[in-house]
Amino acid sequence: MVVCNSAYSQSDVFKVTLDAGHGAHDFGANYNGHIEKNIALAVVLKVGKILEENPKIEVIYTRKTDVFIDLVERANIANRANANIFVSIHCNANRNTAADGTETYVMGLSKVASNLEAAKKENSVITLEKDYKRKYEGFDPNSPESMIGMTLMQEEYLDNSISLASKVEDNFEKLGKKIRQGGVKQAPFMVLHKAYMPRVLIETGFISNYEEGNILDSEEGQNDIARAIANAIVSYKNEYFGGESDVDVKPSQRMLERTEDTAKEKSDSDEPKSQVKSDVVFKVQLAVTAKKLDLDSKRFKGLKNVSMEPTGENYKYFYGETADYEVSKKLLDEAKSKGFNSAFLVAYKKGNKIDVQDAIK
Repeated sequence: MVVCNSAYSQSDVFKVTLDAGHGAHDFGANYNGHIEKNIALAVVLKVGKILEENPKIEVIYTRKTDVFIDLVERANIANRANANIFVSIHCNANRNTAADGTETYVMGLSKVASNLEAAKKENSVITLEKDYKRKYEGFDPNSPESMIGMTLMQEEYLDNSISLASKVEDNFEKLGKKIRQGGVKQAPFMVLHKAYMPRVLIETGFISNYEEGNILDSEEGQNDIARAIANAIVSYKNEYFGGESDVDVKPSQRMLERTEDTAKEKSDSDEPKSQVKSDVVFKVQLAVTAKKLDLDSKRFKGLKNVSMEPTGENYKYFYGETADYEVSKKLLDEAKSKGFNSAFLVAYKKGNKIDVQDAIK
């Protein structure tokens, strides 16, 4: 099931898959009359409505009604749409009713007990699916660690996923919501594992907490959360996909105001593109891998001028290098035409990575 509210197919359209957790007979967490599946869907629809105001953003929904969608199908919907990002929205719960605050996860093989418990809770949904043992290759939802032995593509998208998750948490913090200890976290969520793009799972708060549950189940509370998530997505798009978006979320929103100011500064500037300082360069990041690749590898599909940068135990690969932002966008388009759909722009100043928007200014 794919529900698209936009018909754009141009290469410059930013595709966002929004996933409302649970659905139908899968209620998710249920406390004090607050039902996770309903809150998640309400927030997703509100986020989608905000994003759809921008003609350069296409929104794909895994569900828009109270239906049950298999976890692997949720990821496949995003994969078939060639989405740029996948955002799964949920509510948290705990027997300790004092627990509160938000958590945003990226796909990872963390062995932290609390992270594994969160993944175990969300992954348990697969037991409601028909023939789940065969479908999920023997994966045991009660043992998230069993995913460690499965084929992963996580490293290629980890940096971007962490960036998106950080933006979500930053916007929640501006909203005044508590950010639970540890900030962005990694855990083996099945719904994230099968999505081949930057992806995050957002726990918007604890419905088991009386005060927070009432906020999550209110129109005002859902609108605030939706705006925070939408702003994070817009900020991510602007940073990694050119920053030309004119999304009009609400003129009073601080992040959007900064985005609009940046766009205005860019359009008002009379400085010729050739005057960009030579110590600032743009590159196209193609991938991050755990294995070092030959720069002439067929993996790069004929792209020349590919460079590599070690990062921890992994390797980042880039295409091109230019001080001209307009040229860098053409390089990005070329990379995407070769099949690198998740490629994005990065900027460096004197060898140090900086925000793309700062580089443009």
